[in-house]
Amino acid sequence: MNLSVDFAGVTMKNPVTTASGTFGSGAEYGEYVDLSRLGAVTTKGVANVPWPGNPTPRVCETYGGMLNAIGLQNPGIDVFVERDIPYLKQYDTRIIVNVCGHTTEEYLEVVERLADQDVDLLEINISCPNVKEGGIAFGQNPKLVEQITAEIKKKAKQPVIMKLSPNVTDITETAKAAEAGGADALSLINTLTGMKIDINRRRFALANQTGGMSGPAVKPVAVRMVYQVAHAVKLPVLGMGGIRTAEDALEFIMAGASMVAVGTANFNNPTATVDVIEGIEQFMKEHHIEDIHELIGCVEA
Repeated sequence: MNLSVDFAGVTMKNPVTTASGTFGSGAEYGEYVDLSRLGAVTTKGVANVPWPGNPTPRVCETYGGMLNAIGLQNPGIDVFVERDIPYLKQYDTRIIVNVCGHTTEEYLEVVERLADQDVDLLEINISCPNVKEGGIAFGQNPKLVEQITAEIKKKAKQPVIMKLSPNVTDITETAKAAEAGGADALSLINTLTGMKIDINRRRFALANQTGGMSGPAVKPVAVRMVYQVAHAVKLPVLGMGGIRTAEDALEFIMAGASMVAVGTANFNNPTATVDVIEGIEQFMKEHHIEDIHELIGCVEA
C-alpha cells in the first residue's frame, strides 16, 4: 500500500502529522511515540523572542473537548534552533515549524532565521492578534491575509502553509486570499473561540475569559470547512479539528485533505498519531485500496 503524499512539493511517508501546540516540539512525546513513524512533526508556535503566555488558569475541559488560552508561550527562535531542530533531525520525519507573531515584522524575523535551517515547511499561525490593527487576528481579514502571505513568501525558503482561523463568516474568502498571496498550502481549522463559566465561583474558568475550543466537538465544523476550502482553491489542504481515530482522519481525507493533524487527542492518548496511521492502513487493507490518493477528496454528493 502507498500512504505517501506530496504536500506542497515535500514527500511525506504518510499523511499524518501533529497539530501545533499539542505535541511540544517532539521531545515531549519521544518516550511514547517513535517520531519516525509520523509523516511529519508540526512544532509548537515559535516567535522571534520568548513569549511568557497568558496568566493562569489557561486550560479547562468542556463537553467534547477543551478550551485553552495558553497565549502561545514559547522560548523563542534561538532556543528552537539550538535545541529542538537537532532533536527532531534524529528521526526520519519531516519538520513543519509553526510560526507566530504580533506584527508582520515579527513573523518575518522568524521566517528569515529559519531560511538556512534544515526544516521542511513553515506553518504560519495567522490567528495571532495583530497589534498594529487594534488586536484583530490577521486571519480574520482577507486583505491582511493576502498581504502577510505575500510578505512571508518574499522571504521564505521553505514552502509556506497558511493556517486559517474558523472564526470568520466565510472561510473560503480567507483561503482565496492566502492563495492570491502566494501560499503553497493551507491548514485548517485553528480553534473556535469559546468561553466557560464556573457557576459555583461565579468566575470565568479561564483567566483570559475566552479561549480556543478544540477536540471532538469541533470536528463536524472542521470537516465542513475543509471540504469547502478544498473545493474553493487549488492548494493542498492539511485538515485538523477533533481527530482521535482513523475514522475521523478519513473523513477529512475524503473531504479533500491531503494531510491530517492529530491535536487534542494527544493529551489523553499519547500514541494517538500512530493509532491513526495504523487505522488508516487497516482501512485500506480491508477495502483493498492500494493508494491513499484513491481516498483524497473521494466523497460524492
